[in-house]
This record gives sequence, structure tokens and C-alpha cells, in this order.
Amino acid sequence: MSNQYFDFKRFRIEQDRCSMKVGTDGVLLGAWFPMESGFSVLDVGTGTGLVALMAAQRGAGSVTAVEIDPEASRQASENAANSPWKDRISVQCADFAHFTAQSRFDRIVCNPPYFRDSLRCPDAGRNTARHNDSLSYETLARCAAPLLSPDGLLCVVLPFDAVGDFTKCAQAAGLNLCIETDVITAPGKQSKRSLLAYGFGGPVLRKDVLTICGSDGKETSDYINLVRDFYLKF
Repeated sequence: MSNQYFDFKRFRIEQDRCSMKVGTDGVLLGAWFPMESGFSVLDVGTGTGLVALMAAQRGAGSVTAVEIDPEASRQASENAANSPWKDRISVQCADFAHFTAQSRFDRIVCNPPYFRDSLRCPDAGRNTARHNDSLSYETLARCAAPLLSPDGLLCVVLPFDAVGDFTKCAQAAGLNLCIETDVITAPGKQSKRSLLAYGFGGPVLRKDVLTICGSDGKETSDYINLVRDFYLKF
């Protein structure tokens, strides 16, 4: 049985009513995406509210979190209300395909559903969170672009083999891939995840690799430096 809560250094994530629990993908995205103090952030498909809370901890001036599942939305609202940044986080239960905002965002972040044709499980909420029928790559890119400020970035974490597909969708929406960090678990392993940032500027790509564990099985300094402000163990 999954833990009903997950403690970070400065906040707790209650997750008993969320289909998708705290995971490495979300933590990596929340710690990695380029941020500056005072930025406005939109977290699409917030789930537990994890990435929204990480953005607030990193100094976001305002965070809007959107979640289509009512139970997850309520739990994300409660997690935000119990955090030190409750006045800077707003959670809305909404379908991102129909989401509107009064102003544009400096950053839009999303840990999107990524299974396309795999078998469904009996849990409808988990299917919504994991399968991109509810939020396709095309919809995410198309709806995010008009909500970005001119210098804004759309930042996502995806399976490595989905980077090409998502990049095509982003380009169709006028966004170019400008930062790519491929994540590998250990030296010699194939990348399974990529952290990506898309913007309106020219296709000048900065690409690097994040290795989580070294050949000795211990977390690398790069990984520790990325997540040390959040995980209790560092």
C-alpha cells in the first residue's frame, strides 16, 4: 500500500485521495525547471500539488495549479493551505483544454500523462492521471502557448522516447525546444526520462545529462545539489 503522505523538508504532501502519488518524475521537474524569484507559474495537472509547492518554495510570486480530478484538486488545495506559501498558491479544478487566465505566465510546468496505447487499470482516476486521453501532447502544447509570456517557458518531464513526438507538437504551437536534460539512473544505462523546456525563441538547444547514481551506487553530487532543498535525506 502506498504511503498516505510524503514529508519534504518544508512541506508535507497528503496523497491518500490522489491516484498518482509522489514520484521521482515530479520531484525532478519541480527542482529542475528554470526559475527566478517572483515568477508566475502555472502547474498543469497538479495532482497532489507537489510541483506547485516546489515552485512556491523556490520563490515563485504566484502559482496557479490546475487539476481535472475533483478529489485530487481538493487534496492539492489542502496541501497548499497547510504549507508556508498558502497565500501564493491557487488550485483550480478544471480541464486544461478549457482553462483561461487573466494574465500570462513566466513558466508553465507539467508532468503529463504519457501512456498512449497501454492497458487501462480498473482505477478510473489512475487512468486519467497516467493515460494521455485526458491531456494529449497536442492539447498541452496548443493550450500552453497562448498562456506563456514572450520570454516564458513550457517545462515538462517525459519518457525519453516521447521527446520527438512532443517536440513536433510544441513546434506546431510555435514553441522550440531550448533545454533538454536526459536523466539516467546510473553510468552506462539508457535514459528513460527527459526534462525539457520550450520557448518562443530560436531553436538554440542546451543539452546535458543528469546521472542519479554513480558506479558506486551512491547519489551523484549533481543529483544531490538539484534536490537537496526538498528531500529530508540530504
